[in-house]
Amino acid sequence: MCANWGWQCHLQKCVKAVCTFLVDYYLRSVIILPLCESNREWILDMSKRDYYEVLGLSKSASKDEIKKAYRKLSKQYHPDINKADDAADKFKEIKEAYEVLSDEQKKAHYDQFGHTDPNQGFGGQDFGGFGGFEDIFSSFFGGGGRRRDPNAPRQGADLQYTMTLSFEEAAFGKDTEIEIPREEDCGTCKGSGAKPGTKVENCSHCHGTGQLNVEQNTAFGRIVNRRACHHCQGTGKIIPNKCSTCGGDGKVQKRKKIQVKVPAGIDDGQQLRVTGQGEPGINGGPAGDLYVVFHVRSHEFFERDGDDIYCEMPVTFVQAALGDEIEVPTLHGKVKLKIPAGTQTSTRFRLKGKGVPNVRGYGQGDQHVVVLVVTPKKLTEKQKELLREFSDISGQGVDEQDDGFFSKVKRAFKDR
Repeated sequence: MCANWGWQCHLQKCVKAVCTFLVDYYLRSVIILPLCESNREWILDMSKRDYYEVLGLSKSASKDEIKKAYRKLSKQYHPDINKADDAADKFKEIKEAYEVLSDEQKKAHYDQFGHTDPNQGFGGQDFGGFGGFEDIFSSFFGGGGRRRDPNAPRQGADLQYTMTLSFEEAAFGKDTEIEIPREEDCGTCKGSGAKPGTKVENCSHCHGTGQLNVEQNTAFGRIVNRRACHHCQGTGKIIPNKCSTCGGDGKVQKRKKIQVKVPAGIDDGQQLRVTGQGEPGINGGPAGDLYVVFHVRSHEFFERDGDDIYCEMPVTFVQAALGDEIEVPTLHGKVKLKIPAGTQTSTRFRLKGKGVPNVRGYGQGDQHVVVLVVTPKKLTEKQKELLREFSDISGQGVDEQDDGFFSKVKRAFKDR
């Protein structure tokens, strides 16, 4: 009885050791290795800079502070202005950070989870079949983990184009034509990559599956793992006679003209998605998208903040004191603005509806006019006498500092 019990204990230890080895091997070769190979983007995300750090802000920054930081940095590192080698990468990083932090929902998600997407786990890797030891043994002895079909349809890559607009073009929008370089199916081989009159053949090494079985003998028996075929790069296809035009790629670089409708109210740093105008799809998949990023040149008179426009208008101290009606330029033409008597410098007036239309169609901004009272630098003697008289009537003594020597002597003789 005891001997039988000891034999059972020894057997349980052996089975436990074998299972431990198999589970460890499964985790390393079937889960961790594919994660490293097919989820490099997720791994790289771990080294991304903090979005708040990118914009030079604290996590308690307000929406206005985020917007101001983005406007400042985007202008500083815009590739059209900054010619440094890393300017384009920094501009892209700044834009990505702003797109997340300016959106309340995305910002809340980022504040809680950072760069990690909790809905995807490890980069979206599917572990649905990991339900028991039958999956492990199936993986070792011929079953293998699920692999992405290299010949499955895939969406083409997205493209980006930077468009520079004048201040007025951004405000009112326009229809324009752009020309972009992108890959298209080779016209000679119709995208197959094979020389006309020849065919694409199945790989003789993997028999068209795109995968090879790699056998390994261990103390526990023969283990079979599947790897991408290095002869056909996992496509399962071989091109014996390649097309002379595309070299077997099936794609060629061409420049394509595309009509783009710039919406009224677009702002600096915003982007427009043109669906289906990116790189063509792979294996019959849909084409990618084209993203047009806008850079708006500054205006010599107007400044913009969102949908509102700001400008400064000089007025004389007489106009400010007595009141007047002045003409103010706007994007929509000149308008009349009444200046009340006693207006102080830096007083702000609002011209309703004279701003920029909202890019999403939610109304129109206003124009804000800041009045600046201008003090004349040169006065005639008559003007000075009138101002002195005004000072005396007001009971305000003035100690003139810019009076010339001869004027003081002349006034001294007059007083005698």
